[in-house]
Amino acid sequence: MGFKEDQMVTVSLYARVSSGKQAQENTIASQVAALERQISVDGYELLREYKFIDNGYSGSNLVRPNLEKLRDRVAEGKIDKIYIHSPDRLSRKYAYQMILLEEFQKAGAEAVFLNYEINDNPESQLLLQMQGMIAEYERAKIMERSRRGKIYAANKGCVSVMGGAPYGYRYIDKCTGVGQALFEINEEEADVVRKVFLWVEEKGQVLGKCVVG
Repeated sequence: MGFKEDQMVTVSLYARVSSGKQAQENTIASQVAALERQISVDGYELLREYKFIDNGYSGSNLVRPNLEKLRDRVAEGKIDKIYIHSPDRLSRKYAYQMILLEEFQKAGAEAVFLNYEINDNPESQLLLQMQGMIAEYERAKIMERSRRGKIYAANKGCVSVMGGAPYGYRYIDKCTGVGQALFEINEEEADVVRKVFLWVEEKGQVLGKCVVG
């Protein structure tokens, strides 16, 4: 393929991390850097508007803002190649990976993975399926560990089972308090609550119509 022909190829990249912790550790930056290097090595130029990055979105579903934009551009025939670090960056579910890859293929866009080469042979498809299953299994393990951790912390009184304190209170857990989990009055917020109820009583207003500023 000659240089002039290469210039006619529109390339894009897609990167994703699922948590704020990963984002803080620059996982997304390392993905993008690796993809940009490969695009350059392959002799293509990447335009800024064709960088699609979902930072802090789970791979267990397909509703992600920049994945949606990527799919729209592909459907419009504006993209020829999509560089992705690995299949699980598209999705951790094998079925979703297949949906996206078939969608790209039908639109004439080629998915290029840094650590996996797509082929139509049975061995390649089996490997892709196994990778998808492993990714799903790893996610299930992470969710289970998180669930157990939350239950343990709740039982110790280190987190509120309500997910937070009601307005007018603050939650004091066992770990930072005096050995007992409790709700403590937040005087600043409580003062607002008192004023609202006084105003309701004086004006005869319905509580639901009151707005706390």
